[in-house]
Amino acid sequence: MKKLLLLSLIAIVGFVSPGLIGPTYAKEDRAVLKPPVTVHYRSKTIDGVKMFYREAGPGDGPVVLLLHGFPTSSHMFRNLIPLLADRYHVVAPDYPGFGESDAPDHTKFAYTFGHFADMVDTLMQQLGTHKYAMYVMDYGAPVGYRLALKHPDRVSALIVQNGNAYEEGLRDFWNPIKTYWGDNSEKNREALAGLVKLETTKFQYTDGVKDLTRISPDNWVHDQAGLDRPGNKDIQLDLFKDYGTNVPLYPKFQAYFRERKPPTLIVWGKNDKIFPEEGAHPYLRDLPKAEMHILDTGHFALEDKLDEMAPLIRSFLDRHVANTER
Repeated sequence: MKKLLLLSLIAIVGFVSPGLIGPTYAKEDRAVLKPPVTVHYRSKTIDGVKMFYREAGPGDGPVVLLLHGFPTSSHMFRNLIPLLADRYHVVAPDYPGFGESDAPDHTKFAYTFGHFADMVDTLMQQLGTHKYAMYVMDYGAPVGYRLALKHPDRVSALIVQNGNAYEEGLRDFWNPIKTYWGDNSEKNREALAGLVKLETTKFQYTDGVKDLTRISPDNWVHDQAGLDRPGNKDIQLDLFKDYGTNVPLYPKFQAYFRERKPPTLIVWGKNDKIFPEEGAHPYLRDLPKAEMHILDTGHFALEDKLDEMAPLIRSFLDRHVANTER
């Protein structure tokens, strides 16, 4: 009888003990449970201007430089950064006039793509970084490509997402901006004022997206708060004007692609009216080995296609960048 009771007690304790001490996991499941990545929010003073940047990942890891577009900031990479930073040292700056960086008066500070490239260059030098892969999107493309022309040996790879380097990519959306390039009258300048209004900001996130429930309204609320800061309209209008200085550099960008042949991944939202799909395919003329993925989404592809893009980006970096030096 005592033996029977003892066996029963062992069986009961064996059955309930996992519940008493909390859930149990198989050994392989426990290995998957990793602590969250810590993202640091920092700034450096460059040319007298506070330049904000997000930074995450191992200090000795290969560097990935994330360059944002208009009208957003490093905020656009908030969900991608943790998916890379276990292995890669990720740096995502805000240009002056965007996000958390300073926005000095446009009459006292040169809001140009050349100046932005120089400031990003200085930031990376201050961080002790002399080799990096670049993710370029929208405005990030001319900033990054100007940086590549300055230091072609420093670029280990390119990830291109709706970032233009070919005239085929400047279609109907750009017509009033091209008019402004040719004649910077006050009339032509003010004709572009609608591009900094809420309806346009929201349009950039929602147009061409099939499932709008995947797009957080926080995006346009966040970006519009920056655009609505006193003086920011003039900052953005100055940049619309200066974007015209990028187009004459397209042949140099393309020559860089052909001569240096950086490993390149192209992930492009095909429904984007600002940088449409026509701007993606010409890259293959100069980078025939580039990996191209045309996605069924709009301008800010990371917002609804991160689940498709992150594995592509991670696989690309692991194959081409993982063993590069910092």
